[in-house]
Amino acid sequence: MDSKKIRIVFMGTPGFAVASLQALIEGGYNVVGVVTAPDKPAGRGQKITASAVKLYAQEKDIRILQPEKLKSTEFIEELQSLKADLQVVVAFRMLPEIVWNMPPLGTFNLHASLLPLYRGAAPINWAIINGETQSGVTTFKLQHEIDTGNIIFQEKTSIGPYDNVEKLHDKLMKIGAQLVIKTVDALATENVKFISQDELIAKGYETKHAPKIFKDDCKIYWNNNGEKIRNLIRGLSPYPAAWTNLVAKDEKQTPLKIFRADFEAVNYAIEPGSIYSDGKTFLKIGANNGWLSIKELQLSGKKRMNTEEFLRGFQHPEQYKAE
Repeated sequence: MDSKKIRIVFMGTPGFAVASLQALIEGGYNVVGVVTAPDKPAGRGQKITASAVKLYAQEKDIRILQPEKLKSTEFIEELQSLKADLQVVVAFRMLPEIVWNMPPLGTFNLHASLLPLYRGAAPINWAIINGETQSGVTTFKLQHEIDTGNIIFQEKTSIGPYDNVEKLHDKLMKIGAQLVIKTVDALATENVKFISQDELIAKGYETKHAPKIFKDDCKIYWNNNGEKIRNLIRGLSPYPAAWTNLVAKDEKQTPLKIFRADFEAVNYAIEPGSIYSDGKTFLKIGANNGWLSIKELQLSGKKRMNTEEFLRGFQHPEQYKAE
């Protein structure tokens, strides 16, 4: 079957998915419809906002479906009317079997990790938080359990020591788009050998989970190892961001987000959470084995800024403690 002629339905929502949809459209593939999230309020003004995928699909005049419920009769009938040969899923919701089992070539998903590593909603974050030096993308056939289907292809990339979520996201978005094209071509021509994740696990392949990130996951505990804290900061930057409280002598707490920090190990005792600064150019917070030198941060209600900007408006930081 000619991969440029098969009927493809694309499912996705955020900017990460747009790169794959764009690769398909610009590559001349026959995308007959896009399924994306309903418009919803966003930002401080709660203005009704369309998904990044919808905005791109509108530009290309592609039919758009925005179901509230994926099992609704109306959506199922509309999806069936598109007569897809293949469905491609990138950063979308969990699909019911009636949806993923609909097209004759099935449905595949692009996941931002090297499965079976980091199954779950936040694989990019957790890879950096856990100090990994390698990540990648995987395409796999959908089945009942989330992120467990047979692997089609994988592509690896390194995680640099100064990479944060934003940088790794963009790396994986680009290589993922090309892997989607490779996967469509292989499935259309039936030139693919599936790899069972269960078999990989039985052979000793490592598994780690990547659950959704909540506010408590973002809190910095300064009695931890400094490199572990730095990885947490990288793994949550720029969003949702690692946070701490600056606590004054009167116990008043000032919330603080930290976006970038370097770590300096020392061989002398430091009180975790203690602050060291010249009040002008540097700000250091103690971990259990060294100092985190803070480079970018944000006070609640203020703009993100570098340390020098912060210190011009925040007097005597050494009189506070981070908790």
